[in-house]
Amino acid sequence: MLPEFRNEPLTDWTDPGNVQRMEQVLEKVRGELGRTYSLIIGGERISEGDTFDSINPARPDQVVGRFVKATVEHANQAIAAAEEAFKSWSRTPAEVRARYLLNAAAIMRHRKHELAAWLVYEVSKSWVEADADVAELIDFAEYYARQMLKLAGPQPVVPYPGEENELRYIPLGVGVVIPPWNFPGAIMGGMTLAAIVSGNTVVLKPASTSPTIAAQFVRILEETGLPAGVVNFLPGPGGAIGDALVDHPRTRFIAFTGSRDVGLRIFERAAKLQPGQIWLKRTILEMGGKDAIVVDETADLDAAAEGIVASAFGFQGQKCSACSRAIIVESVYDEVLNKVVERARKLSIGDPTDRSTFMGAVIDDKAFKKITEYIEIGKQEGRLVLGGEVQNNGGYFIPPTIIADVDPNARIAQEEIFGPVLAFIKARDFDHALEIANGTQYGLTGAVYSRSRERLERAREEFHVGNLYLNRKCTGALVGVQPFGGFNMSGTDSKAGGPDYLLLFTQAKSIAERLLPAAGFQGPVRPW
Repeated sequence: MLPEFRNEPLTDWTDPGNVQRMEQVLEKVRGELGRTYSLIIGGERISEGDTFDSINPARPDQVVGRFVKATVEHANQAIAAAEEAFKSWSRTPAEVRARYLLNAAAIMRHRKHELAAWLVYEVSKSWVEADADVAELIDFAEYYARQMLKLAGPQPVVPYPGEENELRYIPLGVGVVIPPWNFPGAIMGGMTLAAIVSGNTVVLKPASTSPTIAAQFVRILEETGLPAGVVNFLPGPGGAIGDALVDHPRTRFIAFTGSRDVGLRIFERAAKLQPGQIWLKRTILEMGGKDAIVVDETADLDAAAEGIVASAFGFQGQKCSACSRAIIVESVYDEVLNKVVERARKLSIGDPTDRSTFMGAVIDDKAFKKITEYIEIGKQEGRLVLGGEVQNNGGYFIPPTIIADVDPNARIAQEEIFGPVLAFIKARDFDHALEIANGTQYGLTGAVYSRSRERLERAREEFHVGNLYLNRKCTGALVGVQPFGGFNMSGTDSKAGGPDYLLLFTQAKSIAERLLPAAGFQGPVRPW
């Protein structure tokens, strides 16, 4: 009997022992940077072919890992390998599949600092952010294992005389998992684990800027004894092999987290019937947000300012849940703006291998260029009150940037920037603030700071987001506690880390057996 699910505790960085261990592991991992990683298809390692590098955004001259670049031919081979593995894996008892996840969680818990160190180097996460990413990955393994055991158990159906009826949830088939680079541990692993514990097999195509942590994850799955072909590791360019995987007639589902435009492309391509395809492909898409924190005149303004800063600038604003709009009722607008600027000005920026760093570098040169372009747009659309000057000291560093007096329909108030750029917007009153908050094509996360019970209750009903937070920051959803996923252009309304998430990776099968009378029975038989 498994104990009740509990979230993985975060590391206490005030403990000198934890600090010392992390410093030692960072040094150990530094000695492993630059290794070459193979493709893994059907359990076989493929080391031949062109390669590409994953680099450290804080030190772009430092190669974190070198990867064999998958081709369309490799994509076809991986689908075939996954389809072959599905024959036996889909019939593996749910209890056994769940045990693989629990074993993986135990290994990841033992290597928690090591996995966090890879995140520090590969995507420039601070110690706190990296530790939380790994904790969430462990949570997904533990939570989905337990949810699969529930799903595999007897499902409630109405009894009917003379028949034995049951409802089973069976796997879909071969899936493609395309995770983002910003949570390359938690989201990458979460989507993969949900798919395989449900009885599916997958081709995992990690983001090209963060394949190393995915390689470490796949290695852990191999250590659990996971059968070959259940997870196939296929790093490579998203355009070429991504399209091949999505379009393949034997692909049954695609699980994707990333930008709106790529998500819409997948949605469109998956809807097209391919020669030989006998099903409608399922898409599980999470596509970002333009998230807002609303503050009214009754709120605890210091708490609101803390929440805005943490939500806007944690991990350099590179979260789909990050606060990119602060919508403030005009009577407290200036006061909240000053408090946020004062706090954001004190944030430390630099190499995240240093424990004191709050903000590392943005992910790569493309993101660096895009964010700086949006800052220039913002200078024309509002009043720059903090930041605006990038730090060219060898890494892709952008300081916290705050632009005040932004029109609700301005580009920086409508378009997802995915960086440390915060638009401050003035609202006439709470009604106007809610109107502005709902005035984008997205609907992922949002928060309201208020002491008014009536307004908080209105927000529950009227603030149209998948994850709403009242009197707290709009980032940091916990597995099982706050199932995560949004509305509108934020995706397909899936709820990762929630009780219905595994249903997206399964299909329901109803089975009825008429009970025949025993031999020699002389009574009447109902004419069903």
